[in-house]
Amino acid sequence: MTNTALVLILGGLAVFVGAIVQGGVGFGLGLVAAPVLTMLHPDLMPGAIQVVNMTLPLFTLAAEWRKVDWRGLGFAVLGRIPGSVLGALVIVYVSVYARGVFVAIMVLIAVGLTARALSVPRNGVTVTAAGFVSGVTGTATGIGGPPIALVYQNAKGPQIRATLAMFFFLSAAQSLAILAVVDELPAQALTTGAILIAPMVLGFLVSGPLRRYLDGGKVRVAVLAVAATSAVALIVQNVIMPT
Repeated sequence: MTNTALVLILGGLAVFVGAIVQGGVGFGLGLVAAPVLTMLHPDLMPGAIQVVNMTLPLFTLAAEWRKVDWRGLGFAVLGRIPGSVLGALVIVYVSVYARGVFVAIMVLIAVGLTARALSVPRNGVTVTAAGFVSGVTGTATGIGGPPIALVYQNAKGPQIRATLAMFFFLSAAQSLAILAVVDELPAQALTTGAILIAPMVLGFLVSGPLRRYLDGGKVRVAVLAVAATSAVALIVQNVIMPT
């Protein structure tokens, strides 16, 4: 089986699962899919996952856009702009293998923060700071959801999903534009991302009937375990057994 086929099959499965999670709780696509795609084909990242990241929020917004916290969104975007620039510098000056380890570390940090459910006050300062961190990690690795989700964790489900969806749409569009400017957005990444939209749509559709269970956190442990396992495997691939 060719590497391209593995990317589409295993990467598609990871995107499918990530879309189910994100459709229910507001984030999770990058957390689940980014380490898998990075293991399979690091040269396609983060461009491929950003194509999917930009598309999935449109489905959530179609149903719940009225619940967006526009004030908080403004602070988040304000912080993300300089963060994205720093993330672009990581892409340009850090090797592919080092970026793989960076992806893994970001996933493990995100898993740790999510598992502990730290209480973070939601105000202009914290939302702007979360936007900045999301800009760095989102542009460099395709994982920008956890910082914002951490700040919004105590909001109601619809507000979390709608606000994060609008933030992710704008963020992914910004990251794709920056990656193109610094010449780190190959055509194959765009093509692969476009193909992965199909399993993403299927995952989002499946998330609808499951949403009440996902809102209750019943899949939280499983998702964190899968994400952490993928991150550890990525570290093994890039540090212990580099090709």
